[in-house]
Amino acid sequence: MFAKSTIGPDAVTPPWITNVRIADLDGDGRSDVLACDARLNTVWWYRQTPAGSWEEHRLGEDLVAPAHATVVDLDGDGRNDVLVAELGSIWPEDGVIGRVILLKNVTEAAGKGTPRFEKRVVLDDVRRVSDVQAGDLNGDGRIDLVVAAFGYDRGEVLWLENMGDLKFRDHSLHSAPGAIHVPLADFNRDGRTDIVTIVSQDEEELWGFENVGEGKFQSRKLWSTPNFDLGSAGLVADDLDQDGLIDLVLPVGDNLEDINSYPQPYHGCLWFRNRGDWTFDVQRIATFGGTYAAAVGDLNGDRHRDVVLVSMFNDWDDPRHASIIWLENDGKQNFRPWQIDEKPTHLVTVDCGDLNGDGRDDIVAGGLHLTSPFDRLGRMTSWSPTTKGTP
Repeated sequence: MFAKSTIGPDAVTPPWITNVRIADLDGDGRSDVLACDARLNTVWWYRQTPAGSWEEHRLGEDLVAPAHATVVDLDGDGRNDVLVAELGSIWPEDGVIGRVILLKNVTEAAGKGTPRFEKRVVLDDVRRVSDVQAGDLNGDGRIDLVVAAFGYDRGEVLWLENMGDLKFRDHSLHSAPGAIHVPLADFNRDGRTDIVTIVSQDEEELWGFENVGEGKFQSRKLWSTPNFDLGSAGLVADDLDQDGLIDLVLPVGDNLEDINSYPQPYHGCLWFRNRGDWTFDVQRIATFGGTYAAAVGDLNGDRHRDVVLVSMFNDWDDPRHASIIWLENDGKQNFRPWQIDEKPTHLVTVDCGDLNGDGRDDIVAGGLHLTSPFDRLGRMTSWSPTTKGTP
């Protein structure tokens, strides 16, 4: 069973929450929640003070259609900053309207005082930016950035070399529209941080960029499908089978471009099991209409990695159809689906993390209500397991 609650204000108008992230932003030992709000062009911080009580802070304003927030101490001053991928428009658009924004933490002391963040532009004059991730890519001790410029007809993947003093030099990795997420990890266990991305516009392709040292990368097409309607909707890096090799989880079911979106039999979730040497086995682990996002966590405390999926386009005319499910991992990588809830509908983003300190991961999801029906609105909702074993 799960206990359900709302984070922040209730939805009065149809919400446009594009991203939620669980992180301890202020370093006080309690997990907070960040939310990108494309309707209000804002990144919100819901701070736990005290535990179980949410204090709302507006981190950044005038962020046009923020798509993703990444928490990282970019300048090494001991305070967490927030990197924001800014689309510039939630609707299809191919102008150079995307940006990467740094919300620099200038709060005097962790967990104390009034939180303050200053907005700085890291990258502009690019097409719609859907993701930005951070890591030391060239081994110089400075945190570099990787950017997915989704665009529309044109897009690219860039890495931004940190030159010091929060100045960056951009390098092109891949030219194609539709890059959604750019997870970073050491995928081949050679001690260097690699990059992967899912491309979903002209093609449906998974690309890897192997870090070969000194700021150089070898491009690898890892997977593609002839089903151009598959609807890749994001990419999550996690060691799902806990064998020491980082796997990939791909939610599929984005058919936002269709006027009458409807669940398809190929919607659901794919697991790319890392076998080493840049070889991945592909396995479907769920069929779920309109799947739009995935997150990984241990929901039942058995130390196995479970998967949570949310749906933007299920058959909402039938109130029994789920908007959020979880896939219970039995430890042998057999995944059993369980329905968590059927409302709110139109969920597009989800994250897992321990919000209440009980040692089990909780769930936070956000709603993006662009299409009817509008009778089961939800801005940000959390679900917490209430029993040990299968909730």
